[in-house]
Amino acid sequence: MEAVKATLAHFVIDARASRFTVQAFATGLLSKMGHNPTIGIRSFSGGVKFDPDALQGSEFRLAIQTASLGVQDDISDKDRREIESLMKTQVLEIAKYPEAVYEAPAVTIHKLADALYSATLNGSLSFHGVTHSQPVTARVALFGEMLRASGEFTLRQSDFGIKPISVAGGALKLRDEVKFSFDLVARKQE
Repeated sequence: MEAVKATLAHFVIDARASRFTVQAFATGLLSKMGHNPTIGIRSFSGGVKFDPDALQGSEFRLAIQTASLGVQDDISDKDRREIESLMKTQVLEIAKYPEAVYEAPAVTIHKLADALYSATLNGSLSFHGVTHSQPVTARVALFGEMLRASGEFTLRQSDFGIKPISVAGGALKLRDEVKFSFDLVARKQE
């Protein structure tokens, strides 16, 4: 087993070259007047070990700083501050839960074409003080010393003890399900 791990190249995520967002969806009587906020995740780190020749991957880990989440939509500064304040204090409770971590000890890799792969991660997400299994599928492209992985997954906030935001007496609220989209760039480390 150790001989296999020694052949895996270590790739570290470059957050500045990556994109990671959360899409929330409005519901309720006034949802047509509300919007579906897109939240950018600005501070995260992690990496994966990967061998494209043996089609093996392991030890994927991603840590997100919850305080780094911010509204990306083109809205007024007042609305942005209000949404971010609610999100950070009442929804994410960033003082109590400053980090969310996704870990997958093994990654299943399938070659799709030259330098293009499909990766399946059966990992666990520790978020808001709760840990649940969270499968993730990604398309992976390998460009020499750089790896790029993209995909999306959904989760229900209530599974992690989070109550979706509700305003105007419940006439406008966010759905329980949110969609995460990622386009991660990772660079090979020596």
